[in-house]
Amino acid sequence: MSNAVKSEADKKQSTKSRSGNNTGTIRKRSNNSYEARVTVGRDPKTGKQIQKSIYGKSKKEVRQKMQQLIIDVDSGNYRIPNNMTVQDWMREWLEVFCKNKVKQYTYTSYDTIIRVHINPCIGEIKLTDLKGIAIQRTYNDLIEAGSAPKTIKNIAAVMHKAFKMAVKQELISTNPCDNAEIPSAPRKEIKPLTDSEIPKFLAAIQGRLMENAFALCLFAGLREGECLGLSWDQVDFDKGIITVNQQLQREKVKGGKYFIAQSTKSNKPRPVMPPPIAFDYLKSERKRQLANQLAAGERWSNPDNLVFTNSVGGHLAISTFYKQFKKVATSIGRPDARPHDLRHTAATIAVASGSDIKSVQSFLGHATASFTLNVYTHTSEKMMADTASRVQGYYESLKNASKSK
Repeated sequence: MSNAVKSEADKKQSTKSRSGNNTGTIRKRSNNSYEARVTVGRDPKTGKQIQKSIYGKSKKEVRQKMQQLIIDVDSGNYRIPNNMTVQDWMREWLEVFCKNKVKQYTYTSYDTIIRVHINPCIGEIKLTDLKGIAIQRTYNDLIEAGSAPKTIKNIAAVMHKAFKMAVKQELISTNPCDNAEIPSAPRKEIKPLTDSEIPKFLAAIQGRLMENAFALCLFAGLREGECLGLSWDQVDFDKGIITVNQQLQREKVKGGKYFIAQSTKSNKPRPVMPPPIAFDYLKSERKRQLANQLAAGERWSNPDNLVFTNSVGGHLAISTFYKQFKKVATSIGRPDARPHDLRHTAATIAVASGSDIKSVQSFLGHATASFTLNVYTHTSEKMMADTASRVQGYYESLKNASKSK
């Protein structure tokens, strides 16, 4: 090889930088600037190399940029730019990572949140351009639009899950949700029925379609969906146990259909042993249902063996449960009460009766005892009276002890 050719080869070699199997080359452009081209990956569909160009005024400047890029590529810190938008990724995440892995009700809920809240706010932003400030503005806009803190919390949870998966798929390097703060939601005050309101409530529900359902929620602490989705095979009259492992739910879309979800909120079957009076109401419901079945004849259809049904065996609507409850609550002077307050009342009575917090946790199906303790820090009238009586007795014992000296 001639000296001239060898010199040219050495010159080309000197413009290459190696890091593992990756290399980059530098060339002079017609405008006297310099360009380096580095292989940053391969197209997953074609297998062809994907290269990125770097420009600079001098060879030294370009070489420094090239070497840093090679380091980023080899260390996995470099992300190949793509034109996927947040809306594109949300659709991909739903179809690929959620559709066959979450419950239908959950999938529908995610889809609604994405269509109604996420896409209108940040859907058009490129996924790789999404920053925490855009997420924060979304939270702020939702607050100004009057969205409830719980709604915003649910939206934030969906975004965090979706972008966490985008990080795992190496589409983005960090989760933008980590750089935004979810607005704090003030805990709503729990307002169970008071000791004087419970007898009024039981009297007011007598003879109503939902009488036995309301009573069961009160005595067994069931959620509305758990109560209306309860089947007879979950009720053990001999052992006095109700096993909660399904619930009635409705699709979160306009005109959505009702269905029985074969799980509970905690995803675990929950055995409940309520006081015997709860089973008195269940026996009453069984008599009512048998009478309806005889009257309906061939029209009767109760394929899910539900405890609470209409006159021909169909499920009762959650909306009907709610409307009838509000009428009863108003009639006893508690128009502010919600159906879920029956569950709160059951828990409060359990605590007031001396049940330990672990037992109450199991009774309600909460994930942790600390959550149960945080929620039910309030006291009932009976608890306050008992405390006052014990404190009074303590002071009286001190007083008597001082007199005897």
